[in-house]
Amino acid sequence: MKETRVIISGGGTGGHIFPAVSIANAIKEIRPDAKILFVGAEGRMEMQRVPAAGYDIKGLPVRGLIRPLWSLKNVGVLLDYLKSKRMVRNTIREFKPQVAVGVGGYASAATLNAAYEMGIPCLIQEQNSFAGLTNKTLAKKARKICVAYEGMERFFPKENIMLTGNPVRQELCSDITHEEAAKAFGLNPGKPTILMIGGSLGARTLNNSVLSALKTIGESNVQFIWQTGGYYKDTIKKELEIKGKPENLFVYDFIKNMDKAYRIADLVISRAGASSISELCLLGKPSILVPSPNVSEDHQTHNAMALVNRDAAIIVRDAEAEEKLIPMALQTVADKRRLDILGTNARKMALLDSARIIAEEVLKLADETQR
Repeated sequence: MKETRVIISGGGTGGHIFPAVSIANAIKEIRPDAKILFVGAEGRMEMQRVPAAGYDIKGLPVRGLIRPLWSLKNVGVLLDYLKSKRMVRNTIREFKPQVAVGVGGYASAATLNAAYEMGIPCLIQEQNSFAGLTNKTLAKKARKICVAYEGMERFFPKENIMLTGNPVRQELCSDITHEEAAKAFGLNPGKPTILMIGGSLGARTLNNSVLSALKTIGESNVQFIWQTGGYYKDTIKKELEIKGKPENLFVYDFIKNMDKAYRIADLVISRAGASSISELCLLGKPSILVPSPNVSEDHQTHNAMALVNRDAAIIVRDAEAEEKLIPMALQTVADKRRLDILGTNARKMALLDSARIIAEEVLKLADETQR
C-alpha cells in the first residue's frame, strides 16, 4: 500500500484550527508514517498555529464574501477564490493526497471543491449545531460528514452523516491537581474562581462586561481569570490603568495553559463557539454562555441552546451581558448545588474520542482510494 497522504483545510479561528490539528494528531497516532498537509488562508491564524503544532501549511489568497453580496468588491473576492482553487489543484498534483478533509473556514471551500473535481474523496467536519455556509455547499460532494449534534439531517444528506462530536485539544485532559493549577496563576486554591474566555480572538462584549463591573468584582470573594484576546490587550491595559485593577482580577491576553485554567475554574464564562462548548462538556464544567451575534446564521445561539435545553449551561444574551453577566456569574458560583447540576449535565453531553473516530474515517477513505 502506498504512503498515506491527507490534506486538511480550514481555519480563521481557533474553533476551526484546534479540531483540525486534533484530527491530524489522531491520524499520526494511528498511522505514524502518514503525510499531512494543511491548506489555510493567508494572513489568518492558522498560518502561525499549524506550523507551531508541527505541520506544513500552504496559504491561499482566499477571503470571505463582503456584505451586501451585490457589492462590487465581491468581484475581487471571486477572483481570489478562483486563483486559490488553481493553486490547490497544483498542490494536489504535487502532494498526491488520497483524501481531503474540510473543517470550515474560507480555505476549505476552495480546497474541497478542487479535490472533488479531481476525484479525491472528501470528508467534512461540522462543529456547530447550525451548519455553516461553506459546509452546506460542500455537503453533496462529501463522502462522509462528521457532526457534533443530533438532527443535522436538516442540513446534510442523512446517509453520509456520522455523529462523532468535536475534537478538542488533547492537552486539556491532563492530570494536574487543583492546587497545582492555582499555583500556576498565583491564586488562592480555597477561593471560588471564575474563568472568562472570549475565544482565541477575544470578545468585546465580555471584556466590556468586566470593565463595567470592576467595583462589583473587587468587592466579591471570587477570583477572576480573564482572557481578553490579543486584539483588545492595549485598550484594556489603558482602561485598567485609569479605573484601577482589582487584586482578585487576573488578566491575560491569551492563556497558553488552558488545562490549568479549566482545572481551577468553578465556573466558566464563554462565547458559544463549538470547540469551547465541546471542551466544557468533556471537562464537565458549569458555564454561562454569551453567544456572539456576529456569526453566520446565529449559530452560537443554537449551540448554546443545545446545552441550556438540557440544563447543562446558562445563557445570557449579548445585548444584556454588560448589565447581567457579572452579577449572574457571582450568584451562580456561590450556589454549589447549581454548579454540580450544570457540570454533571454538561458531562453527559460529551462525545468521547472524537478526534480518533474522525481520523479512522479519514483513513478508511484514504485506503479505499488506494484499492
